[in-house]
Amino acid sequence: MRKVRKGDRVQVIAGDERGKTGKVLVVLDEKHRVIVENVNMITKHQRATQNLREPGIIKREGPIHISNVLPVCPECDKPTRIAFVDVDGKKMRQCKQCGETFE
Repeated sequence: MRKVRKGDRVQVIAGDERGKTGKVLVVLDEKHRVIVENVNMITKHQRATQNLREPGIIKREGPIHISNVLPVCPECDKPTRIAFVDVDGKKMRQCKQCGETFE
């Protein structure tokens, strides 16, 4: 089970983008990377093709290694490590700082 999921709010803790927060758009399990909204923006030079008629320079989010982000707890609003606990037979994530469980 992953500690970071699609839709989670995360904070970057290492690299050039340190301190920025954003929503997880995609989790790439095989490569251990995540794509976070408005973080690690890269420029892509797009060539005109038959399917895509419009050429130009496109800015989009690049992947970040999953170890460089921490989920932000919805209760205490701080980046935190995650523990897994069993609540009524369901595996839930728990904030290590405030102890609050969330899905």
